[in-house]
Amino acid sequence: MDTEHRSPLRHSVAILSRGDASARRDATAQNSRFVQVFDALAAFGIDARPVIYDESFAEEVREQLLAVDGVLVWVNPIQDGRTRAGLDALLRDVAARGVWVSAHPDVILKMGTKEVLYRTRSMGWGSDTALYQTVEAMRDELPERLVTGPRVIKRSRGNGGQGVWKVEKLPTSAMLRVLDATKDASEELTLDEFLRRCAEYFENGSVVDQPYLPRLGEGVVRCYMAGDRCAGFGHHKVKALVDSPAARSEAGPRLYTSNADPRFQRLRRLMEDEWTPQLTSSLDVARGDLPMIWDADFMLGPVQRDGSDSYVLGEINVSSVYPYPDEAPAEIARGVADRLRDKL
Repeated sequence: MDTEHRSPLRHSVAILSRGDASARRDATAQNSRFVQVFDALAAFGIDARPVIYDESFAEEVREQLLAVDGVLVWVNPIQDGRTRAGLDALLRDVAARGVWVSAHPDVILKMGTKEVLYRTRSMGWGSDTALYQTVEAMRDELPERLVTGPRVIKRSRGNGGQGVWKVEKLPTSAMLRVLDATKDASEELTLDEFLRRCAEYFENGSVVDQPYLPRLGEGVVRCYMAGDRCAGFGHHKVKALVDSPAARSEAGPRLYTSNADPRFQRLRRLMEDEWTPQLTSSLDVARGDLPMIWDADFMLGPVQRDGSDSYVLGEINVSSVYPYPDEAPAEIARGVADRLRDKL
């Protein structure tokens, strides 16, 4: 590819997010929600530029990306009814032409869908997880799993709780009690009625089935990663899928903290030393291809014999991790500098 436009002294990176023509016209580093990342990259001598993407001006975006060394992407898998299909094709193309892309769409497909919960179920963060590739398989297998207790159903691709349900069998009826993660109240449905709600999930994906964890009301711990190093934590009490009114009343915003938080050092060691290496091995993702910012959401499992908490993976977020701890931009920038130095 043509590199005459590049400065021999500085690497250049695009920070790509979704927006309309007006957002594209007005975009600057300083009015971006990623201003801290821009500043951190500048501190490493990296020239970072905002790039706003929409399908209507995709070709202009392509030209911008071909003029930089790398691109950091913050675009949700589903947003305002639109998917990433067009963007992912564009990113694969520019990556094939030599531009470093984080996260690469192929890495997102391995790490950033709910199927990762099934593929890594034998790891220390795993649980009794099933994968349904068809609605018929779900009809055949879900009832038997519900005999053991409530289950959590998750569509393979989504964000913001879309396509996530708590499902349980009623003790004196053939009906199911189902709770949509985006709603406050449960419903009673037949199995066929619930399957009709889930049918669209199989049009371009699958469905994952995990056991419901009774300690969910105690909160969710989010471990932020910059490549293979911890970049901080978030913790919050959640409402989604929590039945207890008392626990729901304690729900609040996620509180962010650094990677030195003493409460989560065991989790940090597990993520850095054991689980991330196991993840890259099981998914066939090279260490150097790990996203520059990703996170893993953990629910609390059973208390262990020594009194420590166990952690069960509930989700990995790769496509658009934001917000993040204040310390994360410096870790992102350090990782970007390392990747570009290795690449060029």
